[in-house]
Amino acid sequence: MTVFIASLFLPYTVNFHVENSRYRAVQAAPATVNAGADSTPPQPNGGASLFQNQTAKPQKGLTPGATTDHERIFTSNPDQEEPEDHSYFSLAPIPEHSQSQLLTESEAHSPAWGATTSLNQPKPQTLVSPSPSILKHQDPVLPHKETIAPKTPEAKPAAFSSAVNKPELTGRKQSFSRADWTIETAEQGNGGLRNAVRSAKETGYLGELMWVGTLGMPTDALVKYTRKEIAERLEDEYSSLTVFVSDGDFDGHYTHFCKTILWPVFHYQIPDNPKSKAYEDHSWIYYVKLNQAFAERIAKNWKRGDSIWVQDYHLLLVPAMLRKMLPDAQIGFFLHIAFPSSEVFKCLAPRKELLEGILGANLIGFQTDEYCRHFLQTCSRILCVEATNDGIQMEDRFINVGTFPIGIDPTSWDKRRKAADVERWVDTISDRYQGKRLIVSRDKIDSVRGIRQKLLSYELFLNTYPEWADKVVLIQVATSTTEQPELEATVSDIAMRINSTHSTLAHQPLVFLKQDLAFPQYLALITVADALMITSLREGMNLTSHEFVYCQDGSYGDKKYGSLILSEFTGSASVFGNHALLVNPWDYRQCSEAIYTALTRDETKRKEVWKELHRAVLQNSTANWVKSFNETLIRVWNEQSSREIMAVPRLSVPRLMEKYRQSHRRLMIVDYEGTLASWGSPRSIILTTPQRAIITLTELTDDPANIVYVMSSRMPEEMERLFRQVNHLGLIAENGCFVREPDSDEWVNLADKNSIENWKTAVSPILAYFKIRSEGSWIEERHCSLVFHHGSAEDRASAARLAAECADHINDACAGHGVHAIPVEGALIVETPNTNKASAAANVWKWALESSKKSEELSKPDFLLIIGDNREDEPVFRWANKLEDAKAVDCAMTVTLGSRSTEARATLTQGVTGVLTCLQQLAASAEPKPTPPQ
Repeated sequence: MTVFIASLFLPYTVNFHVENSRYRAVQAAPATVNAGADSTPPQPNGGASLFQNQTAKPQKGLTPGATTDHERIFTSNPDQEEPEDHSYFSLAPIPEHSQSQLLTESEAHSPAWGATTSLNQPKPQTLVSPSPSILKHQDPVLPHKETIAPKTPEAKPAAFSSAVNKPELTGRKQSFSRADWTIETAEQGNGGLRNAVRSAKETGYLGELMWVGTLGMPTDALVKYTRKEIAERLEDEYSSLTVFVSDGDFDGHYTHFCKTILWPVFHYQIPDNPKSKAYEDHSWIYYVKLNQAFAERIAKNWKRGDSIWVQDYHLLLVPAMLRKMLPDAQIGFFLHIAFPSSEVFKCLAPRKELLEGILGANLIGFQTDEYCRHFLQTCSRILCVEATNDGIQMEDRFINVGTFPIGIDPTSWDKRRKAADVERWVDTISDRYQGKRLIVSRDKIDSVRGIRQKLLSYELFLNTYPEWADKVVLIQVATSTTEQPELEATVSDIAMRINSTHSTLAHQPLVFLKQDLAFPQYLALITVADALMITSLREGMNLTSHEFVYCQDGSYGDKKYGSLILSEFTGSASVFGNHALLVNPWDYRQCSEAIYTALTRDETKRKEVWKELHRAVLQNSTANWVKSFNETLIRVWNEQSSREIMAVPRLSVPRLMEKYRQSHRRLMIVDYEGTLASWGSPRSIILTTPQRAIITLTELTDDPANIVYVMSSRMPEEMERLFRQVNHLGLIAENGCFVREPDSDEWVNLADKNSIENWKTAVSPILAYFKIRSEGSWIEERHCSLVFHHGSAEDRASAARLAAECADHINDACAGHGVHAIPVEGALIVETPNTNKASAAANVWKWALESSKKSEELSKPDFLLIIGDNREDEPVFRWANKLEDAKAVDCAMTVTLGSRSTEARATLTQGVTGVLTCLQQLAASAEPKPTPPQ
């Protein structure tokens, strides 16, 4: 079995060795700084491209307003040579079988921090930006024609060197087609994901795997033969399937749609400011095309039994595309970034398409319960589907949704921390800041990292506690890889003001490093720090905080058990809980007090808190993430596959009749609407049951060996009217809330009457509010439920959306009342989830067993038949199947009508007619059996 891991960027890319400097290209910008949680940075400038030189040059030098040169140790260190071996934190181009020895870049950094290497790669062809006209945005960008002559037998080079003198190759293509090239580690990509996969591979948990992604560089300049050679080598030696798309398609997908539209919205930053052109950028077509290219590449290589893991928001449409091509594939989707509330998500124009794309998966994973809940609510409100705690119930299938927080790989970190270069940097930093308390932080200068809020909070701390001004240093590493001049200017002003106000000739309270760090520097910095401060305004999972906690065990020096100041808006806040100093980045006073608490805690308290943080890091390791996600995907796929209508056999009537004749006592429970009779209008004053159904039920109940019940969502008085002509018939009303035994006039109420009255009081005003907003809708009050009918509303589409919103509101606001709102076609049913047809059937079974104990003439039921047709019957199917699996009954047959995902173990396709015909055959085939001894 192969696990396909689809991520936008492969862990590898290509470096071309072009002799002529005229063809040397600029290195592609790293797409990730916080790779474990946020796979790409925001890019407000829609004109910037991954393929252009958008990497900001590190602006090294003194901090604005600085009075000392302490930060120079991070920019140059003449006394020490930088170690050349970074192999622990790189994916070196070696054969796949040796990759288990390596560790990819951690969350917040690239594999070669501070290195000046650059890859020689093709420059982009002239890119055509998406048309600003919504009328023309569907027009595809024309691919650039290859300037080569028609193929001839001689034109196919045996090796790259043989193409040097081919006259048919011109311009940039000629240079790259004749150049030697090597496979190199890709700097852009999801480092947290790569670490998780590498760790699982190293421990043997993941067997054969195949990465699927792009090279992260322009490819239009490459001839087809070069692309083929690159793809073949990556597949054979690096277990990587390369997805080639045109430069224009990639730019429209990544720079315009992902960065400019999806990223801000998923991080609660709706681009509605006057300068934003996000919603004039009609790049949706490019997003679809790239997702389609991924789906086709995977489908072409997939084999039965393989598993597919689709990663992150770049590929939201891939699960549904794959589901269409591979109906029985095992597909998991995991979102590494935050998922916003429904109010924010619905601002996206293709909101339905994006949700439907994700719902093609069998399992959908998120970093936190909050993101899970947001997704369920969004699906409920926008798609008008039923959202449960476990997932989404569609008409034809169920999709599981779960929480799988990703973490770091402790084993690999232990190896890297033992390196000599790390120890040297620990000594250097400790000596330089001897006697000072260090607060460290590393962020990218963008609108979601909260650097501005952090500096203002630190300034407030220094103003509030001036006695700390010469005792504490905040080292803020701020990488600048995007064009946000206004934010950078604001941050620089604050930094200058802090140092101008609180610095002395011997002390500088803020070191603001507008540059990247080598990894040993970073590791040493979080090792000697007294506190780490994270003030992200929204972040999927901040793995820097996990790395900090793991490095605070006192392995180096005297400093240990540092405090973690963490924004409550990060996914890591849910992992660490109150053991971290959780703060609201917008509350500067709270952040300031958190700094004071972190610096004044005694060692006993720090150690106590650190132990809890450390335990959380170990529990949420990369190995546990892979193991949990993989095991859950396999389990839910097996469960869902067993319910697929393709996997459910058609009912064998001869076998049914044989089991029926061999049995001594039979319990049969048959649904009414849609099973014994076609659906009628719920508003009908005169309700009638087809004569054929009356006759069939009478024939069955006349046999003393049969116990027959009819179940329905109708009220008890309606059921009495419908079946008054049938003797010895048991009735189940209001989906299991009321049960009447055969030959009895008394109804047993299985629901809690007081509880129902309480939730009705809470729910009724909500339904009344939505009824007023939906002209033509009406509310039906039953004894144990309320039904909001909107099928006859004047504007049905609007009414359906209001009903979905109403369901979501009730499930949130009234959850404590033990009530659940379920949207069905044309209506919204509000009822108690604890009482259903399964609980009623369980009581019926119990009574049947008790009656057999009281009478020597009656045996316990040894044959169970359940027939239904919709989702309300699924609980009783599940109950009957478990009864048979537990050997509590000799034969249990569960039968459903129609074609949908079901837990029934047989289907009947002839509808009501088929059910009545089947029951009539059973009644006619019965042979009296002697009662076995008790």
